[in-house]
Amino acid sequence: MNALSTTTIFDADLVRRYDGPGPRYTSYPTAVQFHAGFGTAEYEAAARESNSRDPKPLSIYVHVPFCESPCFYCGCNKVITRDHERAKPYLERLFLEIDRQGALFDKSRAVDQLHFGGGTPTFFSDEELAAVFAKMRENFTLRDDPGREYSIEIDPRTVSVERLEVLAKLGFNRVSLGVQDFDPDVQVAVNRVQSPEETLALIAKTRDPALQIDSVSIDLIYGLPRQNRTTFAKTLERVIAARPDRIAAYSYAHLPHLFKPQKQIKLEDLITPAEKLGLLGLTVETLTEAGYVYIGMDHFALPTDELVRAQQAGTLQRNFQGYSTRAECDLIAVGVSSISKVGDTYAQNAKSLPEYYRMIDAGGLAVQRGVALEPDDRLRRDVIQQLMCATRLEFGPIEARHGVRFEEYFAAELEAIGPLEKDDLVAREGPSLRITARGRLLMRNVAMLFDAHLKKAATAGAQPRFSRVV
Repeated sequence: MNALSTTTIFDADLVRRYDGPGPRYTSYPTAVQFHAGFGTAEYEAAARESNSRDPKPLSIYVHVPFCESPCFYCGCNKVITRDHERAKPYLERLFLEIDRQGALFDKSRAVDQLHFGGGTPTFFSDEELAAVFAKMRENFTLRDDPGREYSIEIDPRTVSVERLEVLAKLGFNRVSLGVQDFDPDVQVAVNRVQSPEETLALIAKTRDPALQIDSVSIDLIYGLPRQNRTTFAKTLERVIAARPDRIAAYSYAHLPHLFKPQKQIKLEDLITPAEKLGLLGLTVETLTEAGYVYIGMDHFALPTDELVRAQQAGTLQRNFQGYSTRAECDLIAVGVSSISKVGDTYAQNAKSLPEYYRMIDAGGLAVQRGVALEPDDRLRRDVIQQLMCATRLEFGPIEARHGVRFEEYFAAELEAIGPLEKDDLVAREGPSLRITARGRLLMRNVAMLFDAHLKKAATAGAQPRFSRVV
């Protein structure tokens, strides 16, 4: 196999032509294919089977839905409240769910990854977070050695330098900070005003060796209202100077019919598609020139970061937190709306708090829908993961793992890929496909050609709602 190329070329005309809607492939099949015919009984059976057939290490995701105030751009599943007492009934159900999930998995299976996302996980008090950790330790084998990857998403407005020390003592060795943009006009427009100085002080504190925090990630968003090239360049400059290990630069999608907080954004503050495309080009060029490796989609990382090492080793994966390491783990998700991946199944909890509470109070889990993969799903998931994570697809290993002749099974897809080859998004190299430097920003377009469910929806005249690919 040729060495993985990380070169990325921003071709504005090419991006403009291919920038249509498409799945993010945090799963395959995507959540559009989840259905109510897969519920708690099916998930429990998959969990028990996972203990007996080549048991894998575990990854756990904890969803905390609460935020004190709305960020107008946000499309996450969240509950806006300043009443911290609302955490108590949620924690009661969360603890019951952790107990019930823990009973399904062998204690011999160590938890290699643990991630708290939201919402705002630091909505919980230090004591409440400590109680969640204690409950986890009752039910699972948590690791304390440096090989663990235990992370938490932080709103810098809710975490002081002193509180960061508490989080590190609890066991978190990775943190992700929401920044989006340091420009004060943009912050006002999206209702997320935070001091750059306080944010940068937190990042600096993570470098304290006593905290043993291994990795810091920063979230940015391009395409926000009132952004422009000059001010966003200043944000990028300040972020690069802080030298976080990872940077996620997300595209803002203005969909007020889906996300009510976005209705608060003034139409006159929105930037044009051409301006947004320019910000993407600026981001890619600035970060790569500063030494960051473009992983794919929205993610950049320093060459020393585990994401880069995982991509080079072939253990990078796409899951519901985006790009992640430890592809070998089964993922257990707890909390409202969270999605598990155990064996060849996906299972999603109830999306609303009342329904989540009702299902937990009924004495079981909160799995409301999901899907069990068919052989064709497993094959196509493997293909799409290789394209999205390795940017290269070798036919031989796919054939060996799934018992197919690739060029026969995917004859229609290989024919359909012709126009993308002509536009230099992808190159056919003997028994392999390689996403090119020009195609790396459009890898979703390449992956979509292998998505059988997308084709069925198009044939049926259905139009699943997806974000734009760039």
